[in-house]
Amino acid sequence: MKYPKEYLDEIKLRLKVSQVVGKSVQLKKRGKEFIGLSQFKNEKSPSFTVNDDKEFYHCFSSGEHGNIFDFLMKTKSIGFGEAVRTLATEAGMQPYRFSNFDKKKDLRFQNYKNIFKDYSNYFHQQLFQTFNKDAVNYLQGRRINKNIMEEFQLGYVPWKNNFYEELSKKYSEEDISLTGLYYKNDKTGKYVDRFNSRIIFPVNNITGDTIAFGGRIIHESKMAKYINSPETEFYKKGNMIFNLDKAKNCRAETDEVIIVEGYMDVVSVYSSGIKNVIANSGTALTERQIDLIWKFFANPIICLDGDDSGQKAALRIAEKLISLINEKNKIYFSIMPEGKDPDDYIKQNGKDGLLNLLKDKQIIQLYIWNYYLSKVDQNNPFEVSKFEKEIKKLSYSIQDETLKKYVLEDFLEKIKKLTPLQTSKQGFNFTGYNKKKNYQILKETKLLHQKRKDLSKTQIIEFSILFIILNYFEIASKKIEELSEIEFISDKNENLKTSIIAELIEGKNKNLNQERINNEYKNLIKEIRENSNIQITTKDKTDQEILELLNELILDFKEQGNLKKIESLEKELINNLDENSYLELIKLKSQLNRE
Repeated sequence: MKYPKEYLDEIKLRLKVSQVVGKSVQLKKRGKEFIGLSQFKNEKSPSFTVNDDKEFYHCFSSGEHGNIFDFLMKTKSIGFGEAVRTLATEAGMQPYRFSNFDKKKDLRFQNYKNIFKDYSNYFHQQLFQTFNKDAVNYLQGRRINKNIMEEFQLGYVPWKNNFYEELSKKYSEEDISLTGLYYKNDKTGKYVDRFNSRIIFPVNNITGDTIAFGGRIIHESKMAKYINSPETEFYKKGNMIFNLDKAKNCRAETDEVIIVEGYMDVVSVYSSGIKNVIANSGTALTERQIDLIWKFFANPIICLDGDDSGQKAALRIAEKLISLINEKNKIYFSIMPEGKDPDDYIKQNGKDGLLNLLKDKQIIQLYIWNYYLSKVDQNNPFEVSKFEKEIKKLSYSIQDETLKKYVLEDFLEKIKKLTPLQTSKQGFNFTGYNKKKNYQILKETKLLHQKRKDLSKTQIIEFSILFIILNYFEIASKKIEELSEIEFISDKNENLKTSIIAELIEGKNKNLNQERINNEYKNLIKEIRENSNIQITTKDKTDQEILELLNELILDFKEQGNLKKIESLEKELINNLDENSYLELIKLKSQLNRE
């Protein structure tokens, strides 16, 4: 359902951006604007700017940009509808009414939340009743004190309690059934509490509303040790993160969050004083969950149990999520000692012990490499071959094209070290371990930039392009259009390029052309040869490889130009927050990502 533009404009008219943002960001007036520390990045110097006249905010450290609705959606992790309702109330406006279907769904959700609230409050009180002392004793035996029990609203559901009857006085049978808290006994027709004889852990959404539970048995039993609420209309396991509603408050202090396996791990680590700890809600970590985590923490650390099943689970997560990483959002892994989980470890080694262990965390691609390599017989060529294919396959899955390039290069360098005999034999070509040609050219292009310190990267690229078109006229003639479109920074380099292109277009005798150009630009050509290693790179290359190399250099030159424009626009935006400049900045960044 779409809200009418007039309704949204009225909210924005009544509420200033600084008024909304100022509730969670300490703003200081600077001219016509406000500045403050970013809500989206852990920083010490303010890069977050608010402009009431233009009705938007902008964060220079993260690139986040938007209006008051965007701000609530991104910082509170709520939907657009909820952001509109929240701000409409704050603006003193009546909520906008949609269809009967929407109204009924919203009413169901309100009842759903209220039932969970009543259930949670009642069984939290039951936890501290003397006849339920086994539950408190169990938690205290796990070193969970009363303050933590209360902060997490932990509860205990006694066997054969009659709370269903209490709920039925306020809510309909249908509303109670929708929560999944009870199931109907087929023989007796009565409703049975799903969490009988269990300690319950409230699972809250990002705004702190309880919408599900996890339950743990406290006595020896044939029943499952842990159970979770079934999925409902308003609770989807793959979207939920246990304790993120509390942990997100740490994002101003750190960009790291620890992801553990179970509810008890979270409570135990949290009680030690490490507040930035969460757990996936009874499911393998999903893409939706990691995207939600990244909204608050750029560097999550996955810290699962140290047994074989725990590490296999960690590997599955790594294989599944490596495709999503980028330069801003990463994933790390910390390996528990064998047979230990975070709860065990922190009890034996304390807060400092766990923090020291986390210092040895491995970034996702290194974790995958080390795990795979530990399972490979390096003397078995078939196993090494399979290993290389799997590593390459995972590299190719990375969606960020630039990062994919460098992760693949890193892996290939490591693979070379696994097969020293193949790389040391001169003149022996073993295609099973050769890199692909496009990878060779890519790496060689990178080497072109590692030149004399007194030359800029742009000038080195210009020299490299000029060397190719000076020495490979026929190959350069295939790129006349692209070469004509780019304009070199150096006037003398641009003049030489223009002269060569003119000769190529006229198509006169090539020897005469080259002789005239060599005479006219003698000193510049000498400088190009002395300060460019391109002649080494092009040696013994086929015409096609040189053409690909030229194309790569042209793309590199365009990228450098865009980077300079982006830098200039960002400086301009710092001094004057202008919407047109911002849109041009976004366009350039999008173009850069595509290239």
